[in-house]
Amino acid sequence: MSASLPPIRRALVSVSDKSQLDVLASILIQHKVEVLSTGGTQKALEGEGVAVVKVSDYTGAPEILGGRVKTLHPKIHGGILALPNESHQGELELHGMAPIDLVVVNLYPFRETIAKPGCSFADAIENIDIGGPTMVRAAAKNWPRVAIVVDPSDYAQLGEVLAQNEGRLPESFRRHCARKAFAHTAAYDAAIATYLMRHDDAGEDAGAESLGAELFVTGVSEQELRYGENPHQKARFYACNFAADEATGLDQAIQHQGKAMSYNNLLDADAALGLIRDLQPHAPKAAAVFKHLSPCGAAVGKADEPLAEVYEKARLADAESAFGGIVSLTHEVDAATAEKLVATFLEVVIAPSYSAEAREILAKKKNLRLLEIPRMFEGGQRPLRLRSVAGGVLAQREDIIAVRAADGEQKGKRAASADELVSLDLAQRVAKHVKSNAIVLVKDGVTVGIGGGQTSRVEAVRQAMRRAGEQAKGAVLASDAFFPFRDSIDGAAEAGVSAVIQPGGSIRDEEVIAAVDEHGMAMVFTGERHFRH
Repeated sequence: MSASLPPIRRALVSVSDKSQLDVLASILIQHKVEVLSTGGTQKALEGEGVAVVKVSDYTGAPEILGGRVKTLHPKIHGGILALPNESHQGELELHGMAPIDLVVVNLYPFRETIAKPGCSFADAIENIDIGGPTMVRAAAKNWPRVAIVVDPSDYAQLGEVLAQNEGRLPESFRRHCARKAFAHTAAYDAAIATYLMRHDDAGEDAGAESLGAELFVTGVSEQELRYGENPHQKARFYACNFAADEATGLDQAIQHQGKAMSYNNLLDADAALGLIRDLQPHAPKAAAVFKHLSPCGAAVGKADEPLAEVYEKARLADAESAFGGIVSLTHEVDAATAEKLVATFLEVVIAPSYSAEAREILAKKKNLRLLEIPRMFEGGQRPLRLRSVAGGVLAQREDIIAVRAADGEQKGKRAASADELVSLDLAQRVAKHVKSNAIVLVKDGVTVGIGGGQTSRVEAVRQAMRRAGEQAKGAVLASDAFFPFRDSIDGAAEAGVSAVIQPGGSIRDEEVIAAVDEHGMAMVFTGERHFRH
């Protein structure tokens, strides 16, 4: 059917995104294509020297309802949907219609509109395109005869293919365009459906963090990964539509050097980014080191403390585990910090920026991946976290710590000191990122022992104590959930721990508080559990 298609003779062009329209205009002129268009697109094409037939003149029907109805007409959709067979061609001739061979359409800027501060519900609704998606879907359905182009970045390829095929568009190109077109309308509809679910019947915002009865996830491939968690698993990284109004993620990272990011690198980088974001608002400077989705070291420093020293404290918290790790930092990497970074084998470094001197030093490690996220600490709604299970997908908003240690409820006879509260706050923020059961010890603004992923909380305490060794003396302890028995407190006291932060809520809380008082320790209840399964 498609092998005998004639050259492109007639195109319909209606675009909201008018970028690269000069490229398209040149192609249409070169191949002597008759062009149908409307409104702003018509004027823009005429400004580029294209002879344009106004759609309303072509159809004999005026634009109505303030422009809501322009292309919804049998002469338009008959021309798009007709197959190149005798029956359809006869009907076109009978009704005075002509085939449309090329449709170039992109849609009202719905997502851009709702992203604007102060966008009203009425403005959002008015930017739901109807005629555009209808033409896109019609052309994509009829890809054996019609080509549909929805992306201005494809204009150049369109011109190349036409030039190589004497003005014709091969089936392979039309099929490629159809796939992209259906993905385009699917993502557009998903954005609209998600927006509407976030608003109540009166059009009032129901809260960006609300989860509706349906979940719509669309994504565009950022890169094909060499493999997944293991070499025999295929994998890709997709930038997802629902992340558009979230804090900047890894899809916005600028990679300056090193090998391509792997599946495991991306998982670890996301975890390291999450922890540094938890630390940054509450510490003048901070550094975190991750390995296999678990923090192995974190440190906070004063405003005038060199970043290099803060990073070094985080690395030395567990230098053995830091080998091959992922580092995240709150500030621009300077030359001194770069010298510290290259002293250890690392996989990835994440920072808001890098000085020229630092980039030169880090370039010595050719395989080290440098990720720059300039807006990594800007606000945005909490990320939506998805996990698959057999038969479905789980969705939840990212966990946050709402209660600082200083705002928690002091329990027992001794209140925590100001210094202890600072360390307790760091400890609970790190514990949030450790697999449950999670226990974190902090001393002088640095993690000294981390126990996680244990089936017993008391074993997690033992693990953290073993890692801390003598450093446990005078340290503070955070637990991601309540203590069901006093045995963990007794073990911590024996090692020299001075203060504890935990959610509370056990039926044996009084027993645990009594243990704290017996050992002269301080304890803070936050009322928040922070499991990470």
